[in-house]
Parts: sequence; C-alpha cells; structure tokens
Amino acid sequence: MNMRRDLNKWMVILIIAAIVVAAVLFVIIPNLPQSTTNVRLGDGIFRAQVAQTDFSREKGLSGVPSLSPDQALLMIFPVADKWPIWMKDMKVPIDIIWLDGNKKVVYIVKNAEPPGDSTPQTFTPRTSAKYVIELPAGTVSSKAITSDSVASFQFDEGGVK
Repeated sequence: MNMRRDLNKWMVILIIAAIVVAAVLFVIIPNLPQSTTNVRLGDGIFRAQVAQTDFSREKGLSGVPSLSPDQALLMIFPVADKWPIWMKDMKVPIDIIWLDGNKKVVYIVKNAEPPGDSTPQTFTPRTSAKYVIELPAGTVSSKAITSDSVASFQFDEGGVK
C-alpha cells in the first residue's frame, strides 16, 4: 500500500513538472531573439530583425520605445499578397516599405504614426508583396528610397510560416 501511494505521489509530481515545463516553453520560445540580417536599400544599410513566423510578424515593433537610425524590421511572408501592416501598441512613427519577390519596392508609407486612441491604423499596399521593411520615420526620404529601389539581404527561408 505504501509503495502504491509513493508511486501515485511521484506520478502527480511528474505530471505537474511536465505542465510547468510546457508552460515555460510556451512563454519562452516565441520570445527568443529573432535572427538578424543586413538590409541594403536606397543609400542605407540597416541591421534588421527578421520576422518569419506569424507570431513575430504580428508582434512586429509593438512596444519598442525607440529605433536607432540603422535599425529595421524585415518581415518575410510565405507568399506574395497584399499584406496589411497595423500599428498596434506602436510607440514610434515608422516608414513602411513593401517589396515584391524580387525585393523591388512596390509600395511605401512614410511617417506612419502610432494610434492616438485604442484603434490601431492599418496600412495596405496596392500590389502584392512578399517582404515588408519597417524603418524609423524619415528614413525613406533621408536614404533616397524610391519605388525604383531594390533591396539586398539574405536570410534562411526555412523558418517561414
């Protein structure tokens, strides 16, 4: 009887431990640092955080208090489409650039401001894009980025979801 009670206690402890480990992994894994790459666009070179998963693209730059002039977010989508970008929980204004599969600029929004109320604004390109780059506001003008610009960057597309 004692042996059975001890076995039951250990089973309960193991189940609780498994639940705790699963919960910790559920919180930690999506928040692990994302990969980075250098992006050349216009007259600029930017250190871009790469967002290849649904979670990382949705999070974007939400909550980031400031951006350095060479900081960027590169969102990589699984297919070309008219991917909308929203300003949920944004703290800083940004320039948003959509690129086609050949990394050519197809649409630009300059100085997208964080929402003044609780309703985030959404920006949608007129044509399909495979990539979106978010940069500090004013970068498009200061780095001569135009609709004729072509970006240069490398990444591992194996993680795109």
